[in-house]
Amino acid sequence: MRLETLIHIRWIAVFFQTVSICFVAFGLSFSLPLRFCFALVALSSAFNLCLHFYYPRHHRVSPNGAMLIFAADILLLSGLLYFTGGLENPFALLLIAPVGMGATSLFFRSVLLLNILAILCACILALFHYPLPWYPHETLSLPPLFIGGLLTAIIIALVFISFDSYRLAEEARQFSNALGVTELILQKERYISAMDGLAIAAVHELGTPLATIQLVASDFRRELGKNERYAEDVGLLLSQTERCRDILAGLGTMAGEDRSRDKVPFTLLLEEVAAPMRNFGIAIELRQGACEGAEPQVRCNPAITYGMGNLVENAVDFARSSVFLRYAWDKEAISLSIIDDGEGFSPDIVDKIGEPYISNRKKGKKKGEIAGGGLGLGLFIAKTLLERMNFKLIFRNSADCNLGAEVRLVWPAPFDAEPKKFVF
Repeated sequence: MRLETLIHIRWIAVFFQTVSICFVAFGLSFSLPLRFCFALVALSSAFNLCLHFYYPRHHRVSPNGAMLIFAADILLLSGLLYFTGGLENPFALLLIAPVGMGATSLFFRSVLLLNILAILCACILALFHYPLPWYPHETLSLPPLFIGGLLTAIIIALVFISFDSYRLAEEARQFSNALGVTELILQKERYISAMDGLAIAAVHELGTPLATIQLVASDFRRELGKNERYAEDVGLLLSQTERCRDILAGLGTMAGEDRSRDKVPFTLLLEEVAAPMRNFGIAIELRQGACEGAEPQVRCNPAITYGMGNLVENAVDFARSSVFLRYAWDKEAISLSIIDDGEGFSPDIVDKIGEPYISNRKKGKKKGEIAGGGLGLGLFIAKTLLERMNFKLIFRNSADCNLGAEVRLVWPAPFDAEPKKFVF
């Protein structure tokens, strides 16, 4: 969290505290201990000035430092409330503000400590405080039962708002981290494409000097071909230049290929995805379902091969002995079910599969006995990449009692559509 942001928020609080005190004292002519109230406001202002001048403008506060600042805000606000009626003061609800702000950026332990501090201050203010400022010669005294109800409401609001804010912020951080990993993978693909372009440029630029070297070497061969001392060296030089030309020609051919625009039969794409996973002792079987019409020609895009490959790898990781790729197609869509014979998804997380940091399946016996299976980032990345290519994914357990988890993919036509724009 940026310190500058906290300082700005605290200046806003100081401004409104000053306006409120002045309005109550001079606008409504209520009696209240101005010296103590302004002393606390001045203390808050001095604290703000110390933060402003001691730290650089763009300093980022550590979680512990931010917790201390929010704790100071709770104590200063509690002090103001003590001199202005305690929980009888309508502004007592502002005790929720520092805790709620801290919940969006602090660790769980820090949020818990801020809650304890705020609840402790609220309990003290319910019992001990100056009288509520009111009209001269009149006293406003609220019933103890009402004060107890207000205290209960503040405690419930503190707990609910702070922990709900913490949960939402934590989920946002997890998604942000997972999307960052996905962006790194896509960046790697872009880097590889850029290297292809550099390879083409290198082939073009190196072709001319290599031809010059070969021409000069040919002249040397004609002039020195009969000299036994140099004939072998000149022949070696010519053979190596020919080899360099072959290498550059091969690089130019490979770099010129753009597989993201290739169209291949869907079953060939499946074989390409499954091939690297066949060496782990798990049988991978392709099963054809009801197919209408000719086999679709699909785009061989890195996002598709990586996403589908990740799902197949996940199935292999958790399978006991077999993984089945059941596919079918018609004019409207291609469907693919990736099914393993493992234990399947746990019922309590099956609806959350595909979110980052969600995974508690147990690995199959062929791959190891370790429980956990990672953080769920692989499935999240695969899901994100495939959904960009217009796929629809469903995670569930197979209806066949002898099988485990099933990931169903539906790829609507057209099968050569451009990927959707990646949005963070």
